[in-house]
Amino acid sequence: MYAIADIVEYFGWREVVAIFVDDDFGRSGISVLGDALTKSRAKIAYKAAFPPGATKTAIKDLLVEVNLMESRVYVVHVNPDSGLDIFSAAKYLGMTSAGYVWITTDWLSSVLDSTEQVDPSKMNLLQGVIALRHHTPDSDLKKSFLSRWNSLKYRGSPKPNSYALYAYDSVLLVARALDAFFNEGGNISFSNDPKLHDDNSTGLQLSSLHIFDGGQQFLQMILRTNFTGLSGQIQFDPDKNLIHPAFDVLNIGGTSFRRIGYWSNYSGLSVVSPEILYQKPPNTSTSNQHLYGVIWPGETTARPRGWVFPNNGKPLRIAVPNRVFYKEFVAKDKNPPGVKGYCIDVFESALNLLPYPVPHTYILYGNGIHNPDFSDLVYQVAQNNFDAAVGDITIVTNRTKIVDFTQPYMESGLVVVAPVKMQKSNPWAFLKPFTVPMWCVTGAFFLFVGAVVWILEHRINHEFRGPPRKQLITIFWFSFSTMFFSHRENTQSTLGRLVLIIWLFVVLIINSSYTASLTSILTVQQLTSGIQGIDSLIAGNQKIGVQEGSFAWNYLTDELNIAESRLVKLQSQEDYAIALQKGTKGGGVAAIVDELPYIELFLASTNCEFRTVGQEFTRSGWGFAFQRDSPLAVDLSTAILQLSENGDLQKIHDKWLSNSECTPAISDDQSRLSLDSFWGLFLICGIASFLALAVFFCRVFKQYQRFSPESNQEVEVEDIQPASSRQTTRSKSIKHLFDFVDKKEAEIKQMLKRKNSSDGPEPQTSQVSDGHFPSLSS
Repeated sequence: MYAIADIVEYFGWREVVAIFVDDDFGRSGISVLGDALTKSRAKIAYKAAFPPGATKTAIKDLLVEVNLMESRVYVVHVNPDSGLDIFSAAKYLGMTSAGYVWITTDWLSSVLDSTEQVDPSKMNLLQGVIALRHHTPDSDLKKSFLSRWNSLKYRGSPKPNSYALYAYDSVLLVARALDAFFNEGGNISFSNDPKLHDDNSTGLQLSSLHIFDGGQQFLQMILRTNFTGLSGQIQFDPDKNLIHPAFDVLNIGGTSFRRIGYWSNYSGLSVVSPEILYQKPPNTSTSNQHLYGVIWPGETTARPRGWVFPNNGKPLRIAVPNRVFYKEFVAKDKNPPGVKGYCIDVFESALNLLPYPVPHTYILYGNGIHNPDFSDLVYQVAQNNFDAAVGDITIVTNRTKIVDFTQPYMESGLVVVAPVKMQKSNPWAFLKPFTVPMWCVTGAFFLFVGAVVWILEHRINHEFRGPPRKQLITIFWFSFSTMFFSHRENTQSTLGRLVLIIWLFVVLIINSSYTASLTSILTVQQLTSGIQGIDSLIAGNQKIGVQEGSFAWNYLTDELNIAESRLVKLQSQEDYAIALQKGTKGGGVAAIVDELPYIELFLASTNCEFRTVGQEFTRSGWGFAFQRDSPLAVDLSTAILQLSENGDLQKIHDKWLSNSECTPAISDDQSRLSLDSFWGLFLICGIASFLALAVFFCRVFKQYQRFSPESNQEVEVEDIQPASSRQTTRSKSIKHLFDFVDKKEAEIKQMLKRKNSSDGPEPQTSQVSDGHFPSLSS
């Protein structure tokens, strides 16, 4: 039965009809089947039992009743004597055609294996049937036995089936256990049981029965036995079951059957024999389940859907909420089918994509005076008062526990709507585009880049020379004039130009971002509200409006712990507007919490007089509700996805719902630009500046070494001078270095040229001064 449950799960069916003989054998097997199916979220939809020895007429009447059911997956668990009669009646009733699924337990394979030549007329009844057979490995021992059997058997005797092989191994098992029993000193003795006495009413001579004294010892010998027989390995687990039960999965077609896979409790369904899988770690995951292709009844290879609408003439009962407002989504209609709206069009379009007809009728739920409670509507579906519910039903956790929902056909989520007012002008609005850290870092970089350019230009550019006061003013002026690209000082060094180009690029980005952000603040950000979102509502004590019948009431009270005394039920869009206009002090509400699709229609109807504040604080969607394990929920989900992909879902949306949008309010913190958006630019500029300074100081230091080669001699002299004299010498050297750095580049070149002339001719080297190649005259 667990093998059958895995087959049902593998093909994705959710309901089966059990056909069985009404005795201990049949009832026990079907009980286990129900437990096995429950683990894979499937179930037995109907139990069709018939008494042992039932006539063909009784079996036919039973199948007529079964054929009225929705499920088309039949599990047949009967005795071999009546099993073929079931398929004969099914063939007569047309129940072996395409769309039907027949799965049998091991009785059918036992009948077929025992028959020398199967009657073609009987095989014609079994086309497309899936049957199970006890798996017995094709070992040399088995082949040798079958060869000897064929040479010894009487004419007309049946072939050994799997049960015969198990019977042979059972006798061998008892013989081995007895041998071990006697080897351990056991003997055969019996004793009377005082609990057994004659029953005069029935004439049973129970006192003549005796108990085997060595029964428990003999039983332990059987459980400890481990050998390989005709049926495979014979070994028992602590629960006295075979350690590796396995089945062959057969598919009957033509005049024979073929094996499409195996099943074992070790690895589930597989196309690899269990003996090979036993050498690997156990794996019963869904992705590891495999079977070869099946030829189903009707000679089709397409997997049957496994269910149809019942043939009892009852259409699908679909509940539709009788809304008081927001009738664009669903509303009562005088014309057939009696309802209309966005949700109805989506549902009907999805039904049209199904490959089978779905007879249905719509039933309005609600009195038309107040919006119905959608949770109660879903509960009515779970209680089988309706087969499904179609409308603007939100998929929430509590509802998914009792019904099955389709794929969401509209995204939704709770938002906050509040009245807004014109924002007062602020004389310091020009500071809002940047955060405080951004302003500080930008100002610091202006001064830093100005200082770097001054260092790089000081030796060769007369505009960056002069008295200290003038040079300090030049640094400040040059730094901040680059903000407007209005610096009048020209850079002459290559390193200075490199740093300046990178910095001007950074300034360009900063200026553009500042202008765009300030424009947005002064032109778009004109509305403000005292409510900033759901957090401010939770922290306050203002009244909150909620749509009547919406799940938002339970969400606010149960999940967000908002007191019910703060919540106000509103019944129409006019109530929304009036309550928001009055405000809490005037007997209205401070804000309304509702789902986004409703709010979009409400804002469009009020010419965006109100606005949403904050962000959506739940994520959900609308779906169609069906009873648990309804196959329609799966098929309609696929159809909804097709509607979304081919654009029909958007067309239905545009037909019923307004496309006008209201721009949500944006807080100042969200519109301000922070350092996170620009630290990459500052990093590049900083690295370029430090590299330029490093190259500049390396070149200056090399010039200083060439200009003052006697520095080594000074170091030797310092070693023999007292400490005070060494400090004076070191101070003079540092002052001499700064004086050297402060000299003009042209003076340094003349000094080096005179020094080279006095020291004798030296080979000319191609030096790069100030980032430029030297001229030919130098």
